[in-house]
Amino acid sequence: MVGMEIHVELSTRSKMWTAAPNVAHRDHFEAEPNTLVDPIVIGMPGTLPVMNRQAVEDSIMVGLALNCEIAGFTKWDRKSYYYPDLPKNYQISQYDLPLCGEGYLDVPTSDEPGSPTKRIRILRAHLEEDAGKLMHEAPGGGRIDHSIVDLNRAGTPLLEIVTEPDFESADECVRFAQLLRSICLHLGVSECIMQRGHMRFEPNINVIIERDGETFKTPIAEIKNLNSFKAVRGAIEYEYVRQIEEWMKDNSYVMKAGAKSTRGWDDAKLETTQQREKEDAHDYRYFPDPDLVPLTVSGEQVEQIRATLPELPLAREHRYINELGLKVKDARSLIESPGTSVLFDQTVAAGADPQRAAAVLRNYGAKLANEKGCEISELGITPQHVADIIALTDSSKISSNAAADLFNFACESDDSAEQLAEKHGLIQVSDTGELDGFIDQVLADSKNEKTINDIKEGKDKAIGALMGQIMKLSRGKANPKLVTEMIKQKLQG
Repeated sequence: MVGMEIHVELSTRSKMWTAAPNVAHRDHFEAEPNTLVDPIVIGMPGTLPVMNRQAVEDSIMVGLALNCEIAGFTKWDRKSYYYPDLPKNYQISQYDLPLCGEGYLDVPTSDEPGSPTKRIRILRAHLEEDAGKLMHEAPGGGRIDHSIVDLNRAGTPLLEIVTEPDFESADECVRFAQLLRSICLHLGVSECIMQRGHMRFEPNINVIIERDGETFKTPIAEIKNLNSFKAVRGAIEYEYVRQIEEWMKDNSYVMKAGAKSTRGWDDAKLETTQQREKEDAHDYRYFPDPDLVPLTVSGEQVEQIRATLPELPLAREHRYINELGLKVKDARSLIESPGTSVLFDQTVAAGADPQRAAAVLRNYGAKLANEKGCEISELGITPQHVADIIALTDSSKISSNAAADLFNFACESDDSAEQLAEKHGLIQVSDTGELDGFIDQVLADSKNEKTINDIKEGKDKAIGALMGQIMKLSRGKANPKLVTEMIKQKLQG
């Protein structure tokens, strides 16, 4: 039985309680350690926090996507604990009045399109600030015999989403985690780069054992700060086995007061390790933050935010497959990047066939984006460019090879696709008179006699042997389809 806690770093420009730049915003990913700080971040006496409105609105947007009740009245609380990367010795969080209350997310039970869903209940989603980062290696990976502190992450807006313990397998947890990441990406509230800690998963795991008519529950283990789906799966599957083995060795290993523990995940050994006994809420000495007024959110504000919600991933996937006729693989590939799915939709709106548009973006676009290390939507190509490249290819004005080159040129220019094709000499020769000359020259070559006889006997594949020669004469501009028809006409009647 598993419940999940998920921390999502919001990608606002500034931090939660100050105008200091936010390391979770892509403009500051490469900031030098301890440069995104100010007196509020480092907890100087006399400083006062000021709430980040955008972080609140982004959190409400996530809450609405998760069907949560949005609180009309909430407040900020101090969660007191000492850690070297928490200069104030407390975290501003929410305790008994979270911004987003009970909700749910319906998660497909398999990867097959149209599969049944399982409802995962959301207990709450509250907004807080992140702590800094402790590093146990020197920059660059060198060994050190101490820990060093980077406070760039301290104060980053952090939305903590807590589910009910509704998961019964690692598969269910991973599917939920993948869907939640996709939702946050499509909402545009987080970059969701898990290697950077933008999303961190903490499953709370225990096992229900039935033997001889009795039911036993092992103590809950919370696995901290998992930042990959592989780690989520591995930690849950490992704990399932470990907890049963612990109970088999000692039947007193059961749920009781104070038995909850916190464990870490070792990616190298593929096992969890004990960290500490888990604190209870009273250990944190929660109390309302005296420097911040309560937060009120009107129903009108909630509806204004609801009106900005984009189409969510599962709905978009359903539309792509059932309305536009895309293959499952193509639909899911497009949805992986919200910007790419928007570019695809706009390309279809510009008149392109959906399946052809998906193929161009997945083939030409994905290759170039991979080379440049960016998203397809960031290449600079417009929806009209993509639609026009498809039209030029379908009308045989350019070849499929030329289409790939034209896609690359279009990413760097505002000229129309046809202007670029003419400028770079990509328009195919479809003048039958000019093609006739190329064909006759090749047919007159004695070394092609056997190939010509094969074609006359109906062996159409042999045409390929002549095509390369014609392409060479035409400098690659001959229309292959038209050339094939003309050769058949000449040799087969």
